[in-house]
Amino acid sequence: MAQAAEEKRIFPKGPQTDGNFSKVILDADKDIDGNGAIDDSIKDPMEMAVAKDGRVFWAERSGLVKMYQPKSKTTIQVGQLPVFSGLEDGLLGITLDPKFAKNGFIYLNRSLPETTKDEFGKAGIIRVSRFTLVGEKIDMASEKVMLDMPTQREQCCHVGGSLAFDAKGNLYVSIGDNTNPFESDGFGPFDQRIGRSPWSAEKSASNPNDLRGKINRIHPEPNGKVTIPKGNLFPPGTPNTRPEIYVMGNRNPFRINIDQKNGNLYWGEVGPDAGGPSETRGPAGFDEVNQARKAGFFGWPYFVGDSKPYRAWDFGNKTAGEKFDALKPINNSPFNTGIHDLPAAQPAFIYYPASPSTRFPVVGSGGRTAMAGPVYYFDPKLDSAHKLPKEYDHTLFIYEWSRNWIIAVHLDENEKIAKMERFCEHMTFMRPVDMELGADGCLYIVEYGTNWGNNYDTQVVRIEYNPAQTASK
Repeated sequence: MAQAAEEKRIFPKGPQTDGNFSKVILDADKDIDGNGAIDDSIKDPMEMAVAKDGRVFWAERSGLVKMYQPKSKTTIQVGQLPVFSGLEDGLLGITLDPKFAKNGFIYLNRSLPETTKDEFGKAGIIRVSRFTLVGEKIDMASEKVMLDMPTQREQCCHVGGSLAFDAKGNLYVSIGDNTNPFESDGFGPFDQRIGRSPWSAEKSASNPNDLRGKINRIHPEPNGKVTIPKGNLFPPGTPNTRPEIYVMGNRNPFRINIDQKNGNLYWGEVGPDAGGPSETRGPAGFDEVNQARKAGFFGWPYFVGDSKPYRAWDFGNKTAGEKFDALKPINNSPFNTGIHDLPAAQPAFIYYPASPSTRFPVVGSGGRTAMAGPVYYFDPKLDSAHKLPKEYDHTLFIYEWSRNWIIAVHLDENEKIAKMERFCEHMTFMRPVDMELGADGCLYIVEYGTNWGNNYDTQVVRIEYNPAQTASK
């Protein structure tokens, strides 16, 4: 028993301070049964939300919702929902209503447990619902359904699931292309053969009549109804389109955030796996961080990175066709239920391959799992001893699950990149899976842990700035 306990004591790893910054652990895997061994007490945390009073909520894939209470420094379970947790599904997203302090509204994005059948095989629903937190428990009877997104469950992958509000009270919902990528050799998955819908992102990401492979935008009303905000990609009533779509052409928009001052949407796009370019297929794989100042089409599965085009590919005969045209993309797949002529493809804001990037060298090299965090604005009137300093005013924070870094992307007056630099590069981050700004001006991070599940080093942390701190690097 002593040996097993020793094997599990594997955190924290590396430096937990960097100059004037320090990491405060709010909750972590710990010995909860008293046997001397660290237990996997935070399992598969997916997304977090930070209330203005400092409470931290997070969703775990199995369906649990937990809340960290800053006054008592303890964590309790506030809800549990039945979910389908196979493939990459489960309880995927969480966010709080902009008026949460008054109404207690909490939004959850989950895969419903029921698996049904459609013309392509196993099918399911990903549902975004609003619940009310009453005291320290979610009132399950308070559910108001905001949005249902049908999916296929024959094959993995790419579910997305992130939720975020803008300053106007619009709710953004990310969902991946729900497409198996493994028979596309790391290039664009646009198999058009009969029965191959689960292997084709043309059914979803580039289908204007489908909510998958999108970042959808809706406006929840106080009475639980939903309206469509002005400025989405397709006006309500446009034939063969869905009015909820804000951004389309996404592969796996796993983490999203909105600049609360100007409404710009940022997201990390987990990209395809091709290690290098192919003359017959197209470009190498790139991960992306995207910026959408307005609704648009961001290219997948026909383009990647700065709209680098794939070539059409006959999956049956293994022959190449012409390169796709970013100015006039067309979806002629038999799996496309929407209009065929698509908006022009928008290039990525930041993009990088597995190898070192010449365009963005600060990102390094290695595995790729891009994620987009919040945009910080320094507020001199904010009474917080640990808020981020003025040097990070108007800065987008991006982060990497595979490479374990956080990068500060300083933005100029035109919302373009002024400079990029590693943030707390001497501090250790163990697979950051979500990041939010608190009302205290601090960054809150969920560190997923070493492995893909079954971790014993998962942490929920806050990064504090201490002007007088003299910790060495």
